[in-house]
Amino acid sequence: MKDGTTVWLPYHRSRIPGLPDEFTYAVASRCTPCPVLSRVPGRVLVVGHGAVGAAVAARLGAFRCETVFVARTARTTPAGRVHGAAELRGLLPTADAVVLCAPLTGQTRGMFGAQAPALMKDGALLVNVARGELVDTGALVREVRAGRLRAGLDVTDPEPLPPGHPLWHLPGVLVTPHVAAFTDAFPAMTEDFPRRQLHLYARGEELHNVVLTTTAAGDAVRAA
Repeated sequence: MKDGTTVWLPYHRSRIPGLPDEFTYAVASRCTPCPVLSRVPGRVLVVGHGAVGAAVAARLGAFRCETVFVARTARTTPAGRVHGAAELRGLLPTADAVVLCAPLTGQTRGMFGAQAPALMKDGALLVNVARGELVDTGALVREVRAGRLRAGLDVTDPEPLPPGHPLWHLPGVLVTPHVAAFTDAFPAMTEDFPRRQLHLYARGEELHNVVLTTTAAGDAVRAA
């Protein structure tokens, strides 16, 4: 690396599903620079404005992305405007990438249904770090297979994916086995978060990461 602006990735000579073929090489001396699709800067739709969505947005800032928030209800926050879920369909065609961070509830299950992938612009990227049931897998497969979309999936529906499922082999799809949270920081976080929650509860204060869920009777309830 000469100046830090070019990164060479020494992948195994076998093709890695989900990554451009240009990243695979057989002989190092034959590697040549090649253009790779970039979304920096770009417009990224972050669906879900809880702790995960806020953390994703903070990291996107380093890449000079325009971040657009979507949540259950529209509101204004210190981080800017948050669009309501009813606006999602109108926003999808404007985004270079969509990151799903919403919790799985009665309202969000299937929110990225059969029509949503078709509304995304050509070449857009869908990233799901939430729950697989938010997405219509068949519809996503059709759009990726047609060469229109790319996807990065830490969660899927079904999960785990059965052997031979198209998502394992489609070019433009990168699947990780529901491990996005498991970094070296995870053990300390799993101890710190419950401790902070218990202190808030003991003081009668609002808990962090409270989400809206739906009971069997359809009544909205708050749950941590």
